[in-house]
Amino acid sequence: MKTTLYSQHQEHTVWLNKLSFYADDMAIMQKRIEEIAKKNTVKEVLAKVDHFQNQLLIQQKNISDIKHHIQKDEKQLTGNVLKNETAVDHRKTEDHAGERADVKAFEDNFNQLRKELNHFAAQWM
Repeated sequence: MKTTLYSQHQEHTVWLNKLSFYADDMAIMQKRIEEIAKKNTVKEVLAKVDHFQNQLLIQQKNISDIKHHIQKDEKQLTGNVLKNETAVDHRKTEDHAGERADVKAFEDNFNQLRKELNHFAAQWM
């Protein structure tokens, strides 16, 4: 499937903004986890706290990997534009379905993690 360079760039911008939002949200989630750990010393709670902290680390790595891939693709788009600046908004390029799938999978996983953490926090805060 083909798409325009301009629409691909716009999609990259949206994805990078979303990933920044999720990174900020992770900082809030981390603070919530720390609050729970301070208030509860029950072994099962601390095990769950450890689980959530590990999950946040994994999600931080996922954000980093996805951002890196998007930035690499964006650099290629920029190079393509610099080679020929004519009709940039109409020129076609291969769609980045893999990146779209990666962002969607990340969002689904992250939202599930947030839901689980909120449920856990409601029990132990």
